[in-house]
Amino acid sequence: MALGNLDEIYRDDVILDHRRNPRNPVRLNDPDIVADGVNPFCGDEIHLQIRLDYEGRVSEVGFQGEGCSINQATGSMLSEAIKGLTPNEAAGLSDRFHTMMQGSEPTPEQLAGLGDLGSLAKVRDFPVRIKCALLAWSTLEDGLESA
Repeated sequence: MALGNLDEIYRDDVILDHRRNPRNPVRLNDPDIVADGVNPFCGDEIHLQIRLDYEGRVSEVGFQGEGCSINQATGSMLSEAIKGLTPNEAAGLSDRFHTMMQGSEPTPEQLAGLGDLGSLAKVRDFPVRIKCALLAWSTLEDGLESA
């Protein structure tokens, strides 16, 4: 794995856009699923609220968080990516994201299938930052398991 420059990640247009303009920042009232995640080592936080429609699909997501740009951008991307999915489909997307971050090098097709989330593949070059990108997904998994 060739190590890159961490500044490149922080200059990525997609990551910057999600950091500066987080999607779905409103805290939802009466959600079906609630999950909170904290990384005590760095102080990153993620707070998710998910509302399901009558068919059991994600209809609304509330995302609030604090911490580094990677953590915040990932939470924002997650909040967009899971809309319209069933909880099982959201769990499957989480598995694919974890594989991208911790498994073998993703193919161009795999990256394309992840949409904006594919831009986070660069984080793989910085092992200490992988946990930043995974916090939102681990939080989602905790919420899905407790629902």
